[in-house]
Amino acid sequence: MRQIAAAALCTCLLGLWTTTHPAPAQAAAQTLAQNQSQAAPIQIVALGDSLTAGYGLADKDGFVPRLQAALDAKGVKATIANAGVSGDTASDGLARLDWSVPEGTQAVILELGANDMLRGIKPEVTREALDKIVQRLTARHIIVMLSGMRAAPNLGPEYGAAFERIYPDLAAKYDTMLYPFFLDGVAGNLKLTQADGMHPNAAGVGVIVERILPSVLRLVDQIHTQHPS
Repeated sequence: MRQIAAAALCTCLLGLWTTTHPAPAQAAAQTLAQNQSQAAPIQIVALGDSLTAGYGLADKDGFVPRLQAALDAKGVKATIANAGVSGDTASDGLARLDWSVPEGTQAVILELGANDMLRGIKPEVTREALDKIVQRLTARHIIVMLSGMRAAPNLGPEYGAAFERIYPDLAAKYDTMLYPFFLDGVAGNLKLTQADGMHPNAAGVGVIVERILPSVLRLVDQIHTQHPS
């Protein structure tokens, strides 16, 4: 009988522990849900080039609509504005920064640099433009998630190293979130790209959204932490 009573007590205590001390993933989800239930929709801008704009895709299949749908499915109250312009370099993004990121924006997903690399623009030029973008957004108290890009191998190791260092360097300088490679899981996979071999097709966008979503959820949590309603 003592053994039965002890077992029952342990079971009771275990249930109490699980109720009051949920698993880390469960606790994080509960915290996010509580934050969401108490907050107005957060305002995020995706500032980028054709990869953000949804080049060659039906409107519903672009990065921003698919990411919006993924957040909606998780009950996240957020509105993502598409500020992607096909062909834009980092300098182009800087030139239109003020009207692309309106007042009231709380976070920016910054995806620029691919066209700089494809055109062989000097990495120091790209770095300077991205630096100014992050600096100005930070000065406006807008949280930035920087999305990195890799250089094509044909540009040579020296160019590639200088270009790819831009993103982690700026993330460290401004203490911003870094998603290392926007095309992670898609680049080089012809089944996930359009005929040009560069832009993702609808399936490729699905992979991008699936992989970047955990980082975007952390971005949302950071917004609630720094800008409580």
